[in-house]
This record gives sequence, structure tokens and C-alpha cells, in this order.
Amino acid sequence: GSTRPSAASSGPGPLFALLLLFGLRILPASPHPQCLDFKPPFKPQDTLVFCVMYTDFGCCDSRKDRELRAKFYEIMDNFDSQGYASCAGYVQELICQECSPYAAHLFDAEDPSTPLRSLPGLCPDYCSRFWLRCRSVITLLSNNTSLEGLEADKHRFCRYLELDDADYCYPHLLSNPQLTKDLGRVTANEEGCLHLCVEEVANGLRNPLAMVHANDGTHRFFVAEQVGLVWAYLPDRSRLEKPFLNITKTVLTSRWEGDERGFLGLTFHPYFKYNGKLYVYYSVKVGRQERIRISQFRISSSDMNVVDHNSERVILEIDEPASNHNGGQVLFADDGYLYIFTGDGGMAGDPFGKFGNSQNKSTLLGKVLRVDVDHNDRGPPYKIPSDNPFLREPGARPEVYAYGVRNMWRCSVDRGDPTTKEGKGRIFCGDVGQNKYEEVDIIESGKNYGWRAKEGFSCYDKKLCANSSLDDVLPIFAYPHKLGKSVTGGYVYRGCENPNLNGMYVFGDFMSGRMMALQENKVTNQWDDHEICMGQGLTCAFPGLINNYYQYIISFAEDEAGELYFMSTGVPSAASPSGVVYKLIDPSRRAPPTKCQYEPLPVKVKGNLIKFKPKESNPASTTPASRRSTPPLRRTTPGTPTPAFRRSTPSTITTAPAKSRKPTKARKGRRRKGKHRNGALRLAGQPEGKPDRGRVEIFVDGEWGTVCDDLWDLRSAGVACRQLGFGVALRAARRAEFGEGRRLRILLDDVQCQGSEAILLQCQHAGVGQHNCGHHEDAGVVCGNADSAKPSNSA
Repeated sequence: GSTRPSAASSGPGPLFALLLLFGLRILPASPHPQCLDFKPPFKPQDTLVFCVMYTDFGCCDSRKDRELRAKFYEIMDNFDSQGYASCAGYVQELICQECSPYAAHLFDAEDPSTPLRSLPGLCPDYCSRFWLRCRSVITLLSNNTSLEGLEADKHRFCRYLELDDADYCYPHLLSNPQLTKDLGRVTANEEGCLHLCVEEVANGLRNPLAMVHANDGTHRFFVAEQVGLVWAYLPDRSRLEKPFLNITKTVLTSRWEGDERGFLGLTFHPYFKYNGKLYVYYSVKVGRQERIRISQFRISSSDMNVVDHNSERVILEIDEPASNHNGGQVLFADDGYLYIFTGDGGMAGDPFGKFGNSQNKSTLLGKVLRVDVDHNDRGPPYKIPSDNPFLREPGARPEVYAYGVRNMWRCSVDRGDPTTKEGKGRIFCGDVGQNKYEEVDIIESGKNYGWRAKEGFSCYDKKLCANSSLDDVLPIFAYPHKLGKSVTGGYVYRGCENPNLNGMYVFGDFMSGRMMALQENKVTNQWDDHEICMGQGLTCAFPGLINNYYQYIISFAEDEAGELYFMSTGVPSAASPSGVVYKLIDPSRRAPPTKCQYEPLPVKVKGNLIKFKPKESNPASTTPASRRSTPPLRRTTPGTPTPAFRRSTPSTITTAPAKSRKPTKARKGRRRKGKHRNGALRLAGQPEGKPDRGRVEIFVDGEWGTVCDDLWDLRSAGVACRQLGFGVALRAARRAEFGEGRRLRILLDDVQCQGSEAILLQCQHAGVGQHNCGHHEDAGVVCGNADSAKPSNSA
């Protein structure tokens, strides 16, 4: 079998006390529960009446339970009363192991190199007792002809049923605490980082920054690119060749990385199915003035997968004094009104006017706007809802619903708990910070969210912050810039497929690539936070799942069924087709097989379809076809901080020279030739008593220098750690976490390793001494031994 955790086996214990299920707890992420259909186990919707030991958690629903019961009676009809009394218990236990949460291990289904067993792997002591009492049932339980020849020999028979990994044999696995503790709960590493996996859904996109559904029963999803293209996808993930919307000639953006202008938002009217209306938010240039524009479009009367481009009606235009902080979210809340989230106008510190745009209710910048776009075919493009909070305040714009926001990037409406509807209608937003903090807010009518007086929980403008009339609302969560520098708001998970995630607000950071989750604590009335890591080892070893993603998290989304997605890219440029849409998956527990089924309404397709082909796969995954997938593409490990925007085009990548150049005249930081080999590494800036971590310094051509953290990922860190004598890299450190090596030159930048290199200098890089970074981006590592800890995908 495949490599599995080792734990001492002890005698069998009561199963019901071990198969605990509900609630979120932290445990080491080592076991790999898996069913015979290559998917995670689940809690059956109905109580099992035959395989009752797995009624709380396992791999069988009531239909499979009935099927196994019928098989049991068919076998036991061959026995008299004495044989029934002796063997019925064994037969039931063996048949019901198809329902075990570890069924794939028991039947060797998780290992493609071995045939599927007809009987589960048995522990020697149990097998011996079974053979002595009931060996006559072997041929009735299995049609494996190999077992017929072994039936008469206990030693050979039991050796045949042994598993390579004895920890998983039946029934000892039931009493193995490492395999049964908190079974079915979201797993986490020792730092509390939740282990999830992802599934690739779409790729080849240029800065995909919005994915929405039309709520029309078709379960199509629509992905918008920053350049002004929107693509329509069918439920099978095939894409229509013709764009759903193309306004690239009107949208204002550029190729340079970090340009915040462009096509920024898209939403469908709640009654799109009947009125065909949708709304977009994009940057535009009118004369010399840059503006943000919110427009209404209608669907084509002749093609349900194409917008009528002549139907555009401008709802609102707002002058932008600078090219950044453009906001970009549009959505319909539960009240049926259109919400528009604008930025503060750009530059730094909201320098406009006495108090800035955000605190000025007479301007539409730095606000949450709320308008009524129903029944607007005649007359003005929108009306003001009668309960807008500042409707009657002199000097205030009546569209304003909330103010004091800096640059809210991605907001969402909570669908509410699927059963109780608790939380339904809340609007969550990520508000991008200035110098110190990123924050998450819940938007409420008439509230002041503090900017520019406050940034997160701290004062930014001390004079404004001390104003007693500020009356601002604090965020539900804020994090410092050492963890990330540009929040990307997400969604409260309310889907069906991942029941453990219900109620978690999942969001990320564009710059650091971190993904996080907030969960409301009803006792403290606070929001508990967890980091999200990609599962290591076998955690994501399921068909179609992978455990890494491109680092720049641009946006989150949910489909019509409420499942959660996010979009990220490897190169944050509107010209780079490196954007991917991922679906988040909890590998520890799924919903019962038939619970989440739905039947999409048919879609009339005119034109060609492009079938989806994932570009990455997980080498640990197994498939029913018993094929191993190819190694993953090189990309930055999620969760590690990534560099700020600097370049419009990627640096030229070169490999390390075969021979070192002749050292030139000595300078500060150089060593005498011969004392160190070319490419030698050392760690600097280590915390006291922790020699396994520090800033990476490399010796090249007679001098020591530092490594820039551009493209620095766990794979490159792994090469460095192994070169230094450690087993693995636990983390790729960035942003001069272990101090700046200012006395040295920066010798390597854009380091990209395959993982098999003997030394770091053999990895691809921009050329010795060639860099486009500063010492505030010096790279580092946290190393460990392979057996002592698993590497985490979180910084």
C-alpha cells in the first residue's frame, strides 16, 4: 500500500465512542479516510439498519445498507442454526467493512498498483479466529479463486489477507486513536491551519476577477476578465467559444501588473430569468477624465448565452481623481436593491478635502451605495429606496447606504444556514488597508466604517480618530501587513457538498496568497479565525483534487448551488492568461451521495463549445482507472507571502552557469576563493536557539549575497533546506522575515526550482546579480526533518 501514518495497534474498542462527527476541532492531519468510490466518507441521511456500526459516519447510505443485508441473508441461508450462531457475526462484520470510513484502505483500493480485494484486510489474531470457526464461508464471501486454494491452510490464508500497513487492518484500526480521533471533522496542522483541497474548474483566464451565476436554474457560471470579456460556462465546465460579453474596446486598463482599472464587477438581476437584465462595473475614460461606470445590459433575444451589446444603459458614472482605489463590487442583496461599492478615489491616505472622500457624505467615493433599478425602462435609470439612511440629510447624497470605506474588494451576501436561515442577508466585505491593517466588515445601514480616521482597529488620522462624533463601526476581523497586504473578501459557506464548512466565512489575501476562515463564536460574540492550508501528504489524494494554487487570490465566488470557489493567477496582469478558477473541497467529509443532486435546466447552445481540460493534477491521487497523475506545474506555494507589483513583463530566466566566473577584486562581504564552494548556503538572522530557520545567503563567485523572494516558494525552499542538511522545508519565508541583509549584494532573484536540484544555484534564476527587488524582500526558510513535521502551505 501507500505510505501511511504509523501508530501502535492495541486491542479492539467500542466503535461508537470512536466515530465522533460534529463540530470543528484541531487534530494532526495524518489519516486518509476514503470510500471505495474514491471519495471521502459521509454521515448517512437515514439510520442504517444492518451495518449499524457505521450509521454515524462511513461509506454507505441506506440503499447500500439494504444491498449488503440482502447479501448477508443469501450467504447465511447455506447454514444450519449452529453454523448461523457461530458465523453470522463474522459474516456481518466482514460484509460491512465496505461501509468503513477506511474502506479504500481495507480493500487496497487506494493503491492503483494492487488489485481490489474481495475481502477486507484482516489483523492476524482476528483472521485466525475467523478461520478456525468459519472457514467454510470463505468461498461464499468471495469469488476470488486464489482464496479457494488457501482455504485449507490458516497460515497462508491469513498472510494473504494481511495489509502492508498493519495499522489499517480490521478490527485493530477501530481502536487506533490516530485513525479514529475526530474522524469526519476538518483536519488541521499543529498551528491550527485547516487542511482543505481544491479542484481546478477553469483556466487560461486573464486576471479573472468575478465569477457569478444567473440564478436561473441553468447552473451556468460566468467568469469576467479584467480586459472586459465575460465567458459563459456550462455545468460540465465546458466554455462557449463566443464571449458572453465583450466590451474590451470601452474598458480602461493596461498590461502593467497591478493596474486596478478595468472590468471590475458583474451581477445578475434577481429576476434575470424573467427580465434578462445584468449589471456591470468598469473603468472608462471620457475625454481626459477617468471614471467608473455602472451599466445595465440585457440578454440577447436570440441567444441566451450572449449579451445584447446594443442594450447598454449607463446607470451611474463617477469621476475618479486617481487610477487606483476603484472599488468594483456590484451585487443585489436580499432586499432586491442594487449595492455599489466604490473606492475612496485613490492615491494614499484619502487626501481629498478636509476629511477625505470617505467621510464626506456629499461625494459617492469611499461609499456603499444602494439604489433601486426595478421598473426603470422609462424615466431615470434608478430610484432612491425610501429607507436609505441619509435620504433627508442636507448635503448628503441620497444613494449613500454606508460610508468611511477605503477600497472594498469583494463583498457577498450570506445565504443563511440551510436549515435555520440564521445569518441570512448579512453583507460581508473585505476592505483593503493603507499601511498596517486589512479588515473584514459586515455592512449595515447608515454605519461609518472609519476610514480615514481608522485603519482596522488602529488610528490612521489621529485628529479625526479623536473626534467624538466619528461613531464608527469596528471590523469583525483585522490582520497586520506581516500576514498580507491586500484583503480579498469571500463568502460564508452555505453549500451542500462540504457540511463541515457551513457558517465559515472564507476569504484571502491577494498579495500574500493566504487563505483564511472566520467562524462566529456565539459565546464570546467574536469571530474566531483560522488559516487555511492545502492538505499535505495523502490529504488531497482523491481523483480531481490538488493541493496548490496560484498565489495572487483575486476573487471568491459561489455557484448556484452555493458551493465555494476562488480565482487566482500566477502573473497579476490583464494580459497574462495564467488565471485559474478553483473549487474548495473539504477532504475530511462529504455530503451523502444523493443529497446534493440537482437537475439543471437545459441550455440552448448556438456555436462551439470548448471542453475543459485541467492543467494540473495531484501525483498522490488515485483514480478508478488506476492511473497516476502527472507532477504539478511549478507555482508559488499558497499561503506564503508574495512580492508586490513591480514588473510589466516577466524577467528573463537563466540557469546557473556550469563553472563559476573568476572572482573580481575583493569587496565588502567577499571571502577568499577556496574557503567556500560556489553555491554554498548559510542561514542568517536566526532567532536564538532556532538554527533551523533564517535568511538564506548564498556564496557565488567569491562573495556572499542574499536571495530575493520573487517567485520564492516551498519547492525552492525545500532545495535550500536539503542543501543545508535538513529533511524538508516547512515554510518559505518572505519579506525579510529574518531581517535584511543590507551589507550584502542581492545575488539571486526569480528563483524557480523543480525540487530535484542538488543545490539552489542549479535552479532557474534571473542571472547572478540580476534583480529587480530590494533587501526588504530577502528570502528565508524554516526547515525541519521529514519525520518530525509535515510542511505547511501557510506562512
